[in-house]
Amino acid sequence: MDNKRPKRSAAPRKVRKTLLVTAANFRSWRRNPQIVLAFCLAFILCFLLSDKVVRFSQRHDTLLQLAEPFIWTFGDAVSVLVISLILLLIFSNMPNLGNEVPFFLIRMNRRIWMLGQILYLLGATLIFMVFVLVSTWILTGSRAYLADFWSDTAAILGYSGIGSELYIPSFVKVMELSFPYECMFHIFGLMLGYAVLMSSLMLYLNLWRENGGVIGGIVFSGFGMVLNPNLVADWFGISMERMKIANILFGWISPLNHATYYMHNFGYDNLPRLWMSYIFFATVSIVFFALSLLCIRKYAFQFTGTGKGQ
Repeated sequence: MDNKRPKRSAAPRKVRKTLLVTAANFRSWRRNPQIVLAFCLAFILCFLLSDKVVRFSQRHDTLLQLAEPFIWTFGDAVSVLVISLILLLIFSNMPNLGNEVPFFLIRMNRRIWMLGQILYLLGATLIFMVFVLVSTWILTGSRAYLADFWSDTAAILGYSGIGSELYIPSFVKVMELSFPYECMFHIFGLMLGYAVLMSSLMLYLNLWRENGGVIGGIVFSGFGMVLNPNLVADWFGISMERMKIANILFGWISPLNHATYYMHNFGYDNLPRLWMSYIFFATVSIVFFALSLLCIRKYAFQFTGTGKGQ
């Protein structure tokens, strides 16, 4: 009779090790001034960006739908760009090379350790974006209602043209073709996809070259800003007919425009559809994560007092 115990599958152990690495990264948030600063800046930016909407509602004695401050705050490319730049503070030192890393590398291989870094990056980005969303809800205060229909405030901003005068992106086609919560979830998903893409790029560049992540994140953000159709039109004096072509072209090639809700095809133009942008963000992020997993195989770890280790 064979008394040998059957070997346990290696898969649960690998998952457990990956989660341990992820948890260790989140523990580094405790009393970390860089993380505290990032979330404080995010809340301040949410206040500054949504304050125009809230004050307009107060002046006209109208209510807001709960999702509207988030929609009008992050409905254009500039707001998405500004809030995503705060991620440079959170992920500037990725991958995390804390004191526990040598211990992890003894107990597991590099690939599992890197998977833990990637899982942390995804989790941290999601937490940050949820914080931004909840912040706009808090700042709305008692002026919001929960019913899923557009408020009088949105109607005034959109149909009267006052929104464009106040630089509030309250687009009529957004209100006519979607409901508030549907629009909110799409804007949240697009922002999350853009943030994950930028974070995955920073991770790979930090592995490829020291401090390359911050530089790459800034260049990536600058690339999206330069491919703003309105900015290009002002620079080169493009006519309205060519402006439409540039708008479509930049809508397809600019990650920042992919993250902008109204820069999508809602049935009557040639811009990318929402599902195409989601696939774009997911595909490119997976490519950078795969490159990071390849790069970690030859990465020369450097720890304070220990030198370089394999």
